Amino acid sequence: MDAATLTYDTLRFGEFEEFPETQEPVWILGKEFNALTERDDILSDITSRLWFTYRKNFQPIGGTGPTSDTGWGCMLRCGQMILGQALVCRHLGRDWQWDKGQKQRDAYTSLLNAFVDKKDSCYSIHQIAQMGVGEGKSIGQWYGPNTVAQVLKKLAMFDSWSRLVVHVAMDNTVVIEEIKRLCMPWLDYGGACADPEGAGMLNGCLEGAGAMSEEGGPLWRPLVLLIPLRLGLTDINEAYIETLKQCFMLPQSLGVIGGKPNSAHYFIGYVGEELIYLDPHTTQPAVEPSEDGQVPDDTYHCQHPPCRMHICELDPSIAAGFFCQTEDDFDDWCMRVRRLSCNRGSLPMFELVDSQPSHMVSVDVLNLTPDFSDSDRLERFFDSEDEEFEILSL
Repeated sequence: MDAATLTYDTLRFGEFEEFPETQEPVWILGKEFNALTERDDILSDITSRLWFTYRKNFQPIGGTGPTSDTGWGCMLRCGQMILGQALVCRHLGRDWQWDKGQKQRDAYTSLLNAFVDKKDSCYSIHQIAQMGVGEGKSIGQWYGPNTVAQVLKKLAMFDSWSRLVVHVAMDNTVVIEEIKRLCMPWLDYGGACADPEGAGMLNGCLEGAGAMSEEGGPLWRPLVLLIPLRLGLTDINEAYIETLKQCFMLPQSLGVIGGKPNSAHYFIGYVGEELIYLDPHTTQPAVEPSEDGQVPDDTYHCQHPPCRMHICELDPSIAAGFFCQTEDDFDDWCMRVRRLSCNRGSLPMFELVDSQPSHMVSVDVLNLTPDFSDSDRLERFFDSEDEEFEILSL
């Protein structure tokens, strides 16, 4: 297996092309670049993203399970990358840059430790794989975008350092009222403070009813919004292409997880008609942190030109991600999304509504994974759960 993997990975590295010299704008996770005058800035920004790939020789998952995720963990690694970007924005800021060989901030070290391939790391391959069992996925089975989104949502509940709200918006619908209740559970939706007696402490911060920021306003738990979508039957519907591109232009963008047959990728931007992505299909040895918690981090940053593919090659099953550090960020995102829905010549990928439509089931029911018979499933490369979404059409 290792020899075959090495050959495959070597060939993949030989395929990388230099970044194109073009007058087309380059968009990377909400930032615009000029390919002719900001080439180094583009490559530096991409290299600064966390790059999670297949690993080998890590602790057996579950004590007796696999010691490598080669061949099955690509979507799990993409889930790590999109959440990793959210944590970078949360703790370091979108404009943070990685400098090879330079001492990094403590927050960066803590962040990277959350993804190290060990059973006690919050977002490790071990945690994701074992949490996926509750979503009906055995260890070593491929995930689809929806499954990894649901697993990340559950794991984030145990991350008391980041205090994130990970919300998975189902039925192609984002409900504003629902999100605000999740991010500000101590407030009525109308803005009135609830009984402060229910407040508690978390990480030294007041949590619960009546929690306030240093500026005196209500606290907002940072939001990671993941929206699983199906943008066609077997191929992406071209009517969604422009809208998909515009998602990468939003300052709240975390990118998109998805891929093409037999390969899951983390898409971080686009140039012209090509998507720019980080590819997890490289097997690297597992990394062991030192006694002081420092993590050798060179292999967690992609230091070669990024991969690109034509947008029409994208598998229609995706999950788009967004990060809103504050309520103002979320309100701004809502405003921008509504503007996008007014664009002629393109279709919105999802619906943004103020309150939950009467036809939608409750939040608790949305957490359940329906059991479809095999005859109801399409033979797509990820897994059967991708077919749970309503297929968007003209």
